[in-house]
Amino acid sequence: MAKPDITSDHVLTRAGEDYLEAIYVLSLKSEGGAVRSVDVAEDLDVSKASVNKALAMLKEQGMVTQEHYGKVALTEAGSEYGRLVWRAHRALRTFLTDEIGVEYDIADEEACLMEHALSQNTLNLLIDHLKAEGIFIED
Repeated sequence: MAKPDITSDHVLTRAGEDYLEAIYVLSLKSEGGAVRSVDVAEDLDVSKASVNKALAMLKEQGMVTQEHYGKVALTEAGSEYGRLVWRAHRALRTFLTDEIGVEYDIADEEACLMEHALSQNTLNLLIDHLKAEGIFIED
């Protein structure tokens, strides 16, 4: 049986998406939306050097801006991409916990792995299902 032709609609690597998601979530709690790179490092449990490397890549992709040693801010494209990754994470975690009974902490970790693999179409179908069940609410 031939495999279906599934093309990825993910622009960034898994690591890039993780950094962008972390910046997005932290920015929701930050006054003015900009975050410190040290907070990103702490959130992801990585070194500041790793964050700086990731930020350089995200800047090249037009996802973030940062003044020299200043706070990190999402561009419009970065904010939208980060929102979509966070949306995928929440939907997958909700499915795992509410639909099949996975423990929350395990579901949270596994949702982080799965969010990078699903196409936008499949994710939208999952979210439609969760909404129909009344267990997923958009931000």
